[in-house]
Amino acid sequence: MSVRPVLVVLGLLAVLLSGCERVTPSGGDQPRAVQPVWRPLTLPVPPGAAGRPLLRDAAACAGRWYVVGGVADPAGATRPAVWSSVDGAIWSVSRLVPSSFYGRQHLLYAAACRDGRLAALGTASGGVHGNPRIGSWVEGADGAVREVAAPFERFGGPRAVSAARLVAGPSGWLIVGSRVDGAAVWASTDGREFTLRAGLPELAGDGRGRTAAYDGLATGSGWLVVGAVLPAGGTGLAPLAWTSRDGLGWRRAELPAASGRGQAQRVVSVGGAVVAVGPAGDRFVAWRGVADPVADGAATRWREVGGFPAAGPGVATVSGLVAVGAGLLAVARAGAGHLLWYSDDLGGSWRSVRMPVVVADSGETAVAVAAQGERLLLIADDGGGPRVWWTPVSGFAGDEGDKSLPSTWN
Repeated sequence: MSVRPVLVVLGLLAVLLSGCERVTPSGGDQPRAVQPVWRPLTLPVPPGAAGRPLLRDAAACAGRWYVVGGVADPAGATRPAVWSSVDGAIWSVSRLVPSSFYGRQHLLYAAACRDGRLAALGTASGGVHGNPRIGSWVEGADGAVREVAAPFERFGGPRAVSAARLVAGPSGWLIVGSRVDGAAVWASTDGREFTLRAGLPELAGDGRGRTAAYDGLATGSGWLVVGAVLPAGGTGLAPLAWTSRDGLGWRRAELPAASGRGQAQRVVSVGGAVVAVGPAGDRFVAWRGVADPVADGAATRWREVGGFPAAGPGVATVSGLVAVGAGLLAVARAGAGHLLWYSDDLGGSWRSVRMPVVVADSGETAVAVAAQGERLLLIADDGGGPRVWWTPVSGFAGDEGDKSLPSTWN
């Protein structure tokens, strides 16, 4: 066995199981890691041919909880799957209604919900070149989740790059991603019919460089999207944010980065502010902006407020960011695996969070979180099978966690 993988695993275990330091821009205090009390949950087996469930994303809204992914048979072929719950404790498998050849093979990888209704994105490799065949799904009044028929070039075609995230808000739904000419969005009022908006001034690439969008959220007055730009003639990405009232006209803002490089990969609204997190140099950085930059006309009022280390070698990625009460929980991926980090001061300082399982960083693994009210849901797919836990949000208030159980979650 190679010595290096052993050292990486030992380093990860040291981070997870031993006390860990609070990380601030100036060093700061060094309390122990956050240690929630994780309670395992069980997801039912989807109907159909036997296979291994795959979990990829989670969402929560209006008292409902969702987990999306798929099932892989022994030969590696996949089919989509959705699990839902009205209390987060007892789960059922949603009925799925695909409408296309590739839809029947989709692995659902991104989810959002609004007013207790789910929408999701799915992908399957196909065609001569094995390119991703992406499509959208939406939950109907009968609880069935249906694939939405769409022309091939809505998400694919020769100009396709990515459809990264799906977000929901009072005015509708927004898919965030990129096309050949740079950052792009797809907008919908009902979660069914999405309209591609590519090549838009300020949002798309131009003479300043090629842009990419990774995540977004609804504000009180419109949309906020985060991403990065590769400057013309440059070799490193720089973080960006965009704001829009209607998804058509966009304002661009540069996010400050001490190294001059970085990517804003996830963003969330919490505590009267918006916070974006992403890799910058050899660490992860948090940027803070005003709560509603669209209404305040404050697209440029961002500042770097804190960060945490990127453990281990490899590509550093923020794959999740969620508000947990008045705090923030980030899911970060690097060479040492998937790790959780918590901030109780809007991104200024961060503490590692003890996870219930070690999950390596590879293309076959995933970790995602969703929070609602006083509960946090954690899903993990470590390549060997799906695992789901919940913990009280109050468990993040102290070093040792809150061992009390809400009555409906016993």
